[in-house]
Amino acid sequence: MNWLDEQEPNSVIFVSFGTTTTFSDEQIKEIAIGLEKSEQRFIWVLREADKGNIFTGESREVELPERYEERVGKRGLIVRDWAPQLEILGHESTGGFMSHCGWNSCMESISMGVPILAWPMHSDQPRNAVLVTEVLKIGVELRDWAKRDELVSSVAVAECVKRLMDSAEGDEMRKRVMELSKSVVDGGGSGREMASFIAHITR
Repeated sequence: MNWLDEQEPNSVIFVSFGTTTTFSDEQIKEIAIGLEKSEQRFIWVLREADKGNIFTGESREVELPERYEERVGKRGLIVRDWAPQLEILGHESTGGFMSHCGWNSCMESISMGVPILAWPMHSDQPRNAVLVTEVLKIGVELRDWAKRDELVSSVAVAECVKRLMDSAEGDEMRKRVMELSKSVVDGGGSGREMASFIAHITR
């Protein structure tokens, strides 16, 4: 939180994929290089789920590219343990959220007025990603669900991060999600419409 206090408003993308997501070493390196290439500020949470297959009990030590943290310097912060997601999303310096689109994460991001870079993994997440990117238009699709078995390249990561964090389109998404945040928190018309939509798609 001290690091966030030192950053400019809406300048940081928060990268976190929940507790049931497992990436290959190759994919972790592509994410790392993409974040570096984007030249945007970031907080990246590398938790237990990223260290191995939680379903088989396998564990491993995540290896980032050589001298990675030295290269990104003060522009990037790697957190290797639990992080206060809601507080990070609620901080004025946070301007985007690279997420697996779990329902709780989506709701926390929306309630805090932060647009989402959608990378769905399983379960309800592909539907949530569609809600975020195509219905509410408060996010960018990073990983196409139809290509879920393919490696997401560092180029794609960098391009999508810059699109969300450093473009007029991203600014519009931030405005839109801030308005939606007020409606959701205050129980306004948009909040009721979203609740109705959610009830419809879950029937």
